[in-house]
Amino acid sequence: MTRSSPSPEDPGAESPTPEPTARQGLDTARGWETRARTGVEPLGDWLRCAVEAYRVLALGHDGHAADAIALATRAASEAIGLMLREHPVDWREGTLRVGGLDLEVEFRQLPAALRPPFRLRLARDVAMDAFDGVRYSQPGFGVPLAALSSRDAAVPSARLMPQSGAFRNLTAWFEPDAHSEVAPPRLVLVDPEMHDATIVGPHRLMLAKDTSAAYAWAMEISKLERLGLWGLVGGKAIGRRAGLYLLEDYDPAKCPLVMIHGLGSNPLIWSRLSNAVWGETDLRQRFQVWQIVQQTDAPLLAARLHVQEYLDEAWRLLDPGGDASKRPDAVLVGHSLGGVVARLLCAHSGEALWDAAFLVPPRGLDADEEDLRVVDRIFHFAPYPGIARAIFLAAPHRGSPGAATVLGRLTGDIVGWRTGEVQALRRIALRNPHAIRPELLRVFEEGWLNSITTLQAGQPVRRAAESLMPPPGFPYHTIAGVQPGHGPPSDGVVPLGSAMLPGAASSLIVESGHRVHERPAAVAEIVRILREHVRESALRVR
Repeated sequence: MTRSSPSPEDPGAESPTPEPTARQGLDTARGWETRARTGVEPLGDWLRCAVEAYRVLALGHDGHAADAIALATRAASEAIGLMLREHPVDWREGTLRVGGLDLEVEFRQLPAALRPPFRLRLARDVAMDAFDGVRYSQPGFGVPLAALSSRDAAVPSARLMPQSGAFRNLTAWFEPDAHSEVAPPRLVLVDPEMHDATIVGPHRLMLAKDTSAAYAWAMEISKLERLGLWGLVGGKAIGRRAGLYLLEDYDPAKCPLVMIHGLGSNPLIWSRLSNAVWGETDLRQRFQVWQIVQQTDAPLLAARLHVQEYLDEAWRLLDPGGDASKRPDAVLVGHSLGGVVARLLCAHSGEALWDAAFLVPPRGLDADEEDLRVVDRIFHFAPYPGIARAIFLAAPHRGSPGAATVLGRLTGDIVGWRTGEVQALRRIALRNPHAIRPELLRVFEEGWLNSITTLQAGQPVRRAAESLMPPPGFPYHTIAGVQPGHGPPSDGVVPLGSAMLPGAASSLIVESGHRVHERPAAVAEIVRILREHVRESALRVR
């Protein structure tokens, strides 16, 4: 005879056949649920409920599986919620005492970046304000959680991790100990992307997942939003964070999706797009989100060089051999100034930029070797290797009148003159006044060259940069905003004619202000473009 599990009503109940055993096990679990809702020790009762429901699943009777899955998941959610009220931090593998009860915590295939001890929250408790209420989730077995851990500065790749730490989405459930009925229950934590299903008895159960919660939680605690504008006027905090950051573990089989923000901004502007990419299964499996943090007081060409250097450092750490399968398949997405930077990363400068600023070649200048090297790298460049497509949103490719307004001029007076590239250019101009084009000499000598002045429509170097386009056959896309009732057409900052480019593989105009990246139509268009990129990449491989 097979002995059934103890019941809160009848601890000695027995059943001679498996079918009654499964049914009685489910009744037992429901009894613990009733006690949990009405008793004085709900945590222990919810734990027992979850474990008993799991045992029913292990018996393998399809007639009870759906009820057992729902009950095990519901009970686990309630139990974990109670645990996290008392113990939100310091989760690690091994024996843990929570709420007066012992647990065995087991990690199964957690992301490498998630280093214990870490903090946990129920995914359902994380607000979706950052995503306009849009949550991407999938029902199934287990309880979706958001996890957050600090980064380990001793690991070289930690330089590519956000300073707020690693945030990842997990799934959890309770199991009885496989070897002892008296041992503490086991809380299992897994990454549902690495471990999308679990086997219980004869059942293969797809796991519940929430792909939005962890990122939304990380955004709640991030300081980047308030640092972005300060970084435009020379604040150093955003500069210390400048670089490229991976928002998930590096995967050489996924295409990098590199997001570049604009003036006075920060990578949190990409929240809706990132959420959409992670929320769509086909995109989540094919793209990895990389985000640029930049101090946006630097002149346009210096900003381009900085992003190039951030990409260089990332590839040195992630793929020193240069053989990752998707390295040549990266996609750039840039908003505003970030869109112009993205275009220049896809272009060849030739001598157009140098000739717009100087009257002699580099070796004709009297300059320190390091200053000359810096300035030469700013004005001479080739398309960044591995970029296969680019998307420009509200980008002032032909300049912005706002850069020449009174506010633009006032802000321009305090933006960017401290950057190393500007100071190198200033020293060269002071030693070589005869070699600088007359209309730029005073600007270079005084060092009043920054991200705002280099977006002015009449700026000579900007005019030269306008002609620099991706090579023939390279696919790029433009998305622009237009505010109704205003003329000429503009998003309030960038004229429509400046944001649109000839030869684009696609162009979309959205009713919007300058924050077009937040509009659902723009996000949907980028999702469409990314799917097109996947299809065309597959055809190239064939």
